[in-house]
Formats: sequence, structure tokens, C-alpha cells
Amino acid sequence: MTSEDLTVRRAAAGDAAEIFALAREFGLTFRPEREAFDAALPQILANPDALLLAAVAEGRVQGYLLGFVHLTLFANGPVAWVEEAMVQTGARRQGIGRALLVEFEAWARSREAGYVAMATRRAPEFYKALGYEQAATFYRKVLR
Repeated sequence: MTSEDLTVRRAAAGDAAEIFALAREFGLTFRPEREAFDAALPQILANPDALLLAAVAEGRVQGYLLGFVHLTLFANGPVAWVEEAMVQTGARRQGIGRALLVEFEAWARSREAGYVAMATRRAPEFYKALGYEQAATFYRKVLR
């Protein structure tokens, strides 16, 4: 795959099956269920504060990124948060993740976000190479 073969665009309802397959590969704590996915997808696509990107190569969705912009009090305005970023196992290390983040960062800047953040334990070298720095410890409490 070359960079000319890769297109990063807003995801559409027609991408549902391929994004769902990637989400199932992504899930660790939760196992994505199709009914819940199908209920959430139209809401995400319609949400002006959400961006769901699809990375398409060779006619297939090879990766996706879901992120949001929201207001904060401490950062003097909005910040952007990457909720999910996934590249198909066989398509990694080909620039897809980088392209997804670059597109998300551009969107976040257009929304005047002060920064982009995410919680992840995966691929720290990848994020550091893109200029991200470790900034906090992530805590969670599973409610279901």
C-alpha cells in the first residue's frame, strides 16, 4: 500500500460492517455487540461534536478513529479526546494510524481545541513519534 492508495474520510452508515469488525478486534474489556453498535452509530454520525473517521485502502476500511470535542473549564475552552483508534492487524505500520490522527488533529484545531488526548496502553512509541507525551494516569470503574 502507498500513501496514494489511502483515503481518510468521515465514516458513513455504509461503513458499519467493516467498522464493527474492527471494533470487535479493538474491544478488550467489552465485547462489542452488533445491536448496541447499530443503535450508537447513527447518533455518533449525527453528533456535531463527534468525528468518526474511516481509513480506506484497497477498497476496504482498514482503520477507524472516533473522537469528540467538548468544553472544559480548566483548559479555557474545548479539548479533543480520541475515544477509539484502531487499525486492522495486517495493515499496521503503513501510515494508517498516523493519517487518522493527522486528520483528527486538523478537525480538533478547526474546533479550536486546546489539545488532543487519549487513554491507551497500546503503542506508546507510535504516539510519542507523533508528538504526544504521557500526561496522566487513567482510572476507570466498570459499571456494567
